[in-house]
Amino acid sequence: MGEMRLKWKTAVLGSGSWGTSLAVLLANKDIPVTLWSRSALTAENLQLSRENQKYLPGIKLDNKIVITNQLPVALKNVRFVILATPSQTVREVATLIKPHLPPDTLIISTAKGLEQGTKLRMTEVLGVELTEYRDQIAVLSGPSHAEEVARQLPTAVVIASHRDKIAREAQDLLMSPSFRVYTNPDVIGVELGGALKNIIALATGMADGLGFGDNTRAALMTRGASEISRLGKRMGAELLTFAGLAGIGDLIVTCSSMHSRNRRAGIALGKGVALDEVLTSMGMVVEGITTTKTAFELATELKVPMPIVTEMYQILFQGKDPLASVDNLMDRTKTSELGEIAIDV
Repeated sequence: MGEMRLKWKTAVLGSGSWGTSLAVLLANKDIPVTLWSRSALTAENLQLSRENQKYLPGIKLDNKIVITNQLPVALKNVRFVILATPSQTVREVATLIKPHLPPDTLIISTAKGLEQGTKLRMTEVLGVELTEYRDQIAVLSGPSHAEEVARQLPTAVVIASHRDKIAREAQDLLMSPSFRVYTNPDVIGVELGGALKNIIALATGMADGLGFGDNTRAALMTRGASEISRLGKRMGAELLTFAGLAGIGDLIVTCSSMHSRNRRAGIALGKGVALDEVLTSMGMVVEGITTTKTAFELATELKVPMPIVTEMYQILFQGKDPLASVDNLMDRTKTSELGEIAIDV
């Protein structure tokens, strides 16, 4: 058992719904796991109640899960580190953990976003801050609501790394009877699919809030998938990735489920609730908001047509009327569907 502990010991950094859910998943596999919370009070409450009442109510935390707010404790003799913090905090957390990481640590990124300002993907941010670990980084993505993973409902996801060995080790760590993990070498595509689908979820939620129907949601999801693929190809991703779990799979679940905070935020915006009020009432990070700004900037710089992203940017950051955006999207110059799917970009 001592050798197994050394081989698999895992720290999950971030005690939100996803971090908590992954800690539960690992504990169910009898893998030694520590759940780290930045807040000492949160860590104490989780330890006492053995339940994340704020983010994952009703799911009991096995006593095997060690809970702490001390990074040296969480990272001692660790083999895997799972970063389950919001995308805009990944760089800060990376700098905090660097002094405590054992040299052979494998790092799994789960944040679905792009860093503001730099426009970097999360594995790129980690590669900058954790240079020595650049070849030991993987990214986990796919259609996986924390609420369902924690309840052991059948889920399929994808793990991507530039090194197949790293992807397979992370696959072995996470694979369970209810959590099927596929590997994919296309890190760029997997990360972009996970980040950009949140923008489309905001748009489909907004359409629902405006009172539109299934036809509208299907149109936004399909054309949104085309936009994601178009930008992804320009940035070096493989088109097939966007037809898989990290692409269309994640897009479907995020645009159609009330578990999706991006969809819920979009619904509220469509009903006329102010953005600041929406963010305050959610009490959780809505990754699609910041990703919209960054994706718009990327599309502009790379000259990639992304009409849905552009309209969402204007709604969120320039005060445009959502109904005017609908008119703009419907009145665009007529074209061929196949001509707009990233084939010739």
